[in-house]
Amino acid sequence: MAIAYNEIQETIRMVQMESLDIRTVTMGISLRNCADSDFNKLKENVYQKITSYAGQLKPVAEQVEKEYGIPIVNKRIAITPIAEIIGDATVEQTIELAKVLDQAANFTGIDFIGGYSALVHKGFTKADLTLINAIPEALATTDRVCSSVSIGTTRTGINMDAVGKLGEIIKQTAELTKDRNSIGCAKFVAFCNPVEDNPFMAGAFHGTGEGEVVLSVGVSGPGVVLHALKRYPDADLGEVADVIKKTAFKITRAGELLGRVVAERLNVPFGIMDLSLAPTNAMNDSVAEILEEIGLESVGTHGTIAALALMNDAVKKGGAMASSYVGGLSGAFIPVSEDNGMIRGIEDGSLTLDKLEAMTCVCSVGLDMIALSGEASAETLAAIIADEAAIGMINKKTTAVRIIPVIGREEGEIVEFGGLLGRAPVIGVKPFSSAKMIKRGGRIPAPLQALIN
Repeated sequence: MAIAYNEIQETIRMVQMESLDIRTVTMGISLRNCADSDFNKLKENVYQKITSYAGQLKPVAEQVEKEYGIPIVNKRIAITPIAEIIGDATVEQTIELAKVLDQAANFTGIDFIGGYSALVHKGFTKADLTLINAIPEALATTDRVCSSVSIGTTRTGINMDAVGKLGEIIKQTAELTKDRNSIGCAKFVAFCNPVEDNPFMAGAFHGTGEGEVVLSVGVSGPGVVLHALKRYPDADLGEVADVIKKTAFKITRAGELLGRVVAERLNVPFGIMDLSLAPTNAMNDSVAEILEEIGLESVGTHGTIAALALMNDAVKKGGAMASSYVGGLSGAFIPVSEDNGMIRGIEDGSLTLDKLEAMTCVCSVGLDMIALSGEASAETLAAIIADEAAIGMINKKTTAVRIIPVIGREEGEIVEFGGLLGRAPVIGVKPFSSAKMIKRGGRIPAPLQALIN
């Protein structure tokens, strides 16, 4: 009883003083049986299926949140990649479908719906191209719809035709939402090696290997890890890793408990726990500040990648011991706009786009929520995606790019996105062109690591 009481007290402290929360409960829903040659029927099928399964997601999650005293910040939905069900639909019809998804999300009260997506890492279908061409208008005219495109994997290589196309799509999306600081781009991700059970936005989709419906959980907790490390200012790096590992275990156990309760009350299977540390703009809820507590004067300085690798590995080791079903991305997010420490690092000059790219070699995801100068060309944006995809392909890991070329803004300005998306200093890009490489197109062949059968 004493141990149980101590654990309860510790959890209360983590919630009240250290910004512990469950970042998201995400319901994955298969839409594969919604396809229909009559597009109006398809739209009706999609709306009915989403609202019938997820209609109680928000109220149930809020009730569990109140009962257990741990905040569940976001309630989200992930669906089958839309390109897989639209058949011969036109671009205009596919944009209509995005609005139906937005209406379903609004009806259920959830925060975001992910899966306006296409998987084109080896080539395009007609439906894939239709979906991709619909993305700018779809993201500009909806509030809660998120989109992603897979452009590479370790087994297939990188579809450079798709990469070049996405540079143009991101630029178009930025232009269509320039009156809102190009916010549409914050709802789009380009992936290499995407996972099918990611509960985080904007890249969530319900993959083909998933069941009919499932509930997955993404935890948070940088603030908890930071406060734990502050209690051991003189620990060596082995002891630092152990502190992070034990803290991640506690965070994960709390998240899995709430996730399983929500799933049980909704009468759907529990899916996975995504262990990723996800920062917010709250004070001391920062991945960058964890790295600085480990011993860096400012995030981005020499030693940053070693500290991030230590932290990421310890989070995975601790979290894996607390859950039977670890999945998603799992490790640490480094979104610039959502992490006060990352913002300070850029403002201080210690953190650059190149260093952020290098950090993605050892973190969970990739270049995330980075505001770029609005003058960045479509080819430059495509080249940034290609670089990040290459890191993922060679290292057999998920990497992603969520960049926002903010139209009308220049390097050094601060852009406000609002809410969970936060704010970000605009970063400049190199003045030299990558256009010839991007225009070559074709496919970068899969690396030797792909031959593992």
